[in-house]
Amino acid sequence: MKNEFKFSNSNKRYYTLDYYYKQKYNSKVSKISLNMGLTCPNKDGKVGFGGCIYCSKLGSGDYAGTITKSIKEQFKEIKEVMDRKWPNSKYIAYFQANTNTYGPLDKLKKAWEEALTYENVVGINISTRPDSIDEDCYNYLEGLNKKTDLVVELGLQTIHEKTSKLINRCHSLECFEDAVKELNKRNIKVLVHIINGLPYETKDMMLETIKYLNKLNIWGIKIHMLHIIKNTALEKLYEKEKFHVLSKEEYVDIVCDQLELINENIVINRLTGDPKIEDLIEPTWLIKKVCVLNDIDKELAKRNTVQGIKATF
Repeated sequence: MKNEFKFSNSNKRYYTLDYYYKQKYNSKVSKISLNMGLTCPNKDGKVGFGGCIYCSKLGSGDYAGTITKSIKEQFKEIKEVMDRKWPNSKYIAYFQANTNTYGPLDKLKKAWEEALTYENVVGINISTRPDSIDEDCYNYLEGLNKKTDLVVELGLQTIHEKTSKLINRCHSLECFEDAVKELNKRNIKVLVHIINGLPYETKDMMLETIKYLNKLNIWGIKIHMLHIIKNTALEKLYEKEKFHVLSKEEYVDIVCDQLELINENIVINRLTGDPKIEDLIEPTWLIKKVCVLNDIDKELAKRNTVQGIKATF
């Protein structure tokens, strides 16, 4: 069957971020991952200690800029790498490492507003936790959203409370819902992170998380495969309990089922992860990211299906 998915100009049967940006800016748009040197309320004791059990020492910012360098230096260094791949791009300043609304608002504003002055920056992505945006920050973000292409990224990972406790997420589903509502009120785009393969979750549980998100007003979604990396609490749990880690075939099957359920208007920002090879314990098949994405494409074509074909609201 010819690919007839309406938000695509390629073989993709889902709404890719690349397509979204090319339609909006008529250009390749690259993300520049930055590190403000912040921490997390789940690390410093405000809501918990140790962070989520899968979180690396860099706070999920393994590809962000070097913490000892200024935001400007980080941006310049990473931009040079991106420009070798995609010359003449536009850029998103991506504040990625740790919790990027967890700090003095003056410090946050200075970094965000400085990033907007860099050449060809068309937007800002801010990765954070739903329990870490106060009223002043929400109100400031409302104004920032009127000046640039703003996306706020929230880590949900799962809707299941038992799993949430196991991974030490330390915020409730109600807290997540409240954050989405506050961002929606201000017309700020919401991007949600989920993780497939969390310990002891079944395929049905992973699909339930997607069905739940379909009922919310979200702009985009990032789907990650759980990866076990060295020197994390997850590594210790895996050594102790040897919980099941999804095979590539299982993961591809689950992702395709999820894509069929996801509202066709939700932008798919990611379908797999990018662990550092030297830190990865399992699953080793994640190293070949392109192969995973190709297998997802092949499975969707084999099924003769597209994103949203089974969406319910």
